[in-house]
Amino acid sequence: MAKVTGLGGVFYVVDNPEATRAWYRDVLGIDGEYGPKLLWSEEEGKDPYSLISHFSDGAYLKPSTAPFMINLRVDDLDAFVAQLKDKGIEVLDSVDEGYGRFAWLLDPNGVKIELWQQTE
Repeated sequence: MAKVTGLGGVFYVVDNPEATRAWYRDVLGIDGEYGPKLLWSEEEGKDPYSLISHFSDGAYLKPSTAPFMINLRVDDLDAFVAQLKDKGIEVLDSVDEGYGRFAWLLDPNGVKIELWQQTE
């Protein structure tokens, strides 16, 4: 039987795709022929996974007004947050949930980006 094997991408409409792609390249360090491309997975020593999570309201997505959020795995959250701050990027908040550490920022279109360092 055929099955789903992983997350293929996140697609959304923006006013300036070229500027958005440049922001993802310059701020987050990800780029590719058709947009930011992530290989699955460059991390070692973990059982990496993607998650499709559903919410009954948009409170977790605030302050974004978009009806979705993008979660990106990172290998060293503290170092990545420091790099963002060095680039003048506002980091909204961060938290350690035990199973993972998280930090949040907004992309240039107001889409919330959740950075996740898996710890379990």
